[in-house]
Amino acid sequence: MKVLVIGGGGREHALVWKISKSPKVSKIFCAPGNAGISRIAECVSIRADDVQGLLSFVKHNKIDVTVVGPEAPLVLGISDAFRSEGLKIFGPSKAASKLEGSKAFSKNIMLKYNIPTAEAGVFTDYDNAIEYIRKKGTPIVIKADGLAAGKGVIVATNEKEATDAVKAMMIDMVYGDAGKMIIIEECLTGEEVSFLVFTDGRDIIPMPLSKDHKRVFDNDKGPNTGGMGAYSPVPTISDEMYLSIMDDIIVPVIEGLEREGYTYEGVLYTGLMITRDGPRVLEFNCRFGDPEAQPIIMRLSSDIMEIIEGVVGRRLGMVNVKWSDSASVCVVMASGGYPDKYRNGKIISGLNDVAGMEDVMVFHAGSANNNENIVTAGGRVLGVTTLGEDIGKAKEKAYEAVSKIYFDGMHYRKDIGRV
Repeated sequence: MKVLVIGGGGREHALVWKISKSPKVSKIFCAPGNAGISRIAECVSIRADDVQGLLSFVKHNKIDVTVVGPEAPLVLGISDAFRSEGLKIFGPSKAASKLEGSKAFSKNIMLKYNIPTAEAGVFTDYDNAIEYIRKKGTPIVIKADGLAAGKGVIVATNEKEATDAVKAMMIDMVYGDAGKMIIIEECLTGEEVSFLVFTDGRDIIPMPLSKDHKRVFDNDKGPNTGGMGAYSPVPTISDEMYLSIMDDIIVPVIEGLEREGYTYEGVLYTGLMITRDGPRVLEFNCRFGDPEAQPIIMRLSSDIMEIIEGVVGRRLGMVNVKWSDSASVCVVMASGGYPDKYRNGKIISGLNDVAGMEDVMVFHAGSANNNENIVTAGGRVLGVTTLGEDIGKAKEKAYEAVSKIYFDGMHYRKDIGRV
């Protein structure tokens, strides 16, 4: 079987790595890939959002299954384009992907199907948005409606921060068209966790809970990022709460989308805040999280291609999925200056020293080949991911591996996996 994985980040490296272990797979391509992925798959120079280019490649190379990593091609409708040509693809339709592509659409679905979430207002007028902030007070959350690479959410602690965020999105257009419409939401407090499931629109296979560290600095300080690290499982969440999330949130949203005419096939990511009143949905994403994918995939014992084929063939209920009892921790190593301006092309050393460590994987996110060297080529560069007996042991191993790697200006959080 020939497989194409679309994307070039840490999530896609983890997917390619796991797919490469399947006895069903004879050849893996990745578009566009990165330096780490190039060690186990053939990278092709096609952008993840070049739907027609990817379609042509799949037809020409007789690819059996395409696996979509990032959200952009899904929101653009790549799954619809492939399915209309009779091609197998893992990922939800354009209509179903609006659950991530439009926060206003997502909020309306949640309200319609009584899915617990934060109180919010949706705005296309700047003055009305400012008036709403003054009425509701702070802290308050400002969200760009569209895709903003994981950075279109501002938690404002005072009125100036809130109004500045609205101006940046709606007037200065720092997120482009994504900020033409904004959502202003009550600021929930509690523990934030990520709940992911595989689904073919009928059957649902939940994944172990995970937790993402979004802020750039230790102790959750500084601006939000795409994610500075993650771990799984989340020991603070009880089995009873886990089942409540399934029953009150996951099942209703998938069934609700089906009633709306949107069969959801692929991975559904739910970002949750566990409040004193129970779980509340912060966001839905139409794909694996990054970096949550790295520890979750490390813990997957089953053949991931069995799951992917189960989703694509709408026979997921026949697949038996097993998970490791081990814990996993992922520490992201980032370029100096990230999430703001940073420079690429810094030589990465020490990767060979880590390669021999047991239960350690270095998933590349922003890397490239430069002659004999691997160099930085993005804000988040590497995701050092480990397995251990518990979170503490996995964390200890992750930081031991991190200590062996170096590139100029690198920075990383020292508290990933703090439970």
